[in-house]
Amino acid sequence: MDQYEIETELADAGELLASPAAAHLAYVAPDGTPRVVPVGYFWTGDEFVVSTAVTAPKVAALMARPDVALTVDAGHTPGQARSLSVRGRADIRIVDGVVEEYLTAARKGMTGEELAVFERSCRELYDRMARIAIRPLWARYYDFGAGRIPGFLRELADRIGR
Repeated sequence: MDQYEIETELADAGELLASPAAAHLAYVAPDGTPRVVPVGYFWTGDEFVVSTAVTAPKVAALMARPDVALTVDAGHTPGQARSLSVRGRADIRIVDGVVEEYLTAARKGMTGEELAVFERSCRELYDRMARIAIRPLWARYYDFGAGRIPGFLRELADRIGR
């Protein structure tokens, strides 16, 4: 997949990326087994930023094995179902205080006093955080209600005339 194709898929997923939907991050743990964990994220336009405590198990795992997959899903019915799948490499940086993109991501789903309390709590809790940046190397966006589905499903549907 070339950079233009990646950028097109991500642009098509713009509404999904702007939503407060959580993502799921897949990585390989130190024992060699796969893990998938829900994460908050912020899409900068170039990379997905996931932030966490420096001591979170995924930090050490990603430092050792940075290849990851990330999905963002939304919709409660088949017609509303949308999904973005991304593959990339994680770049981990330890920062003092709270990662700014962490707070920016929270603003997608919180406002007013709820947001203010969250920000205060974060600033009290974290003296350092891990900033995990994932630059997409592959991306695919699906919008099931609009008929934008995986190729293998399209082939099956075409066989039965749907």
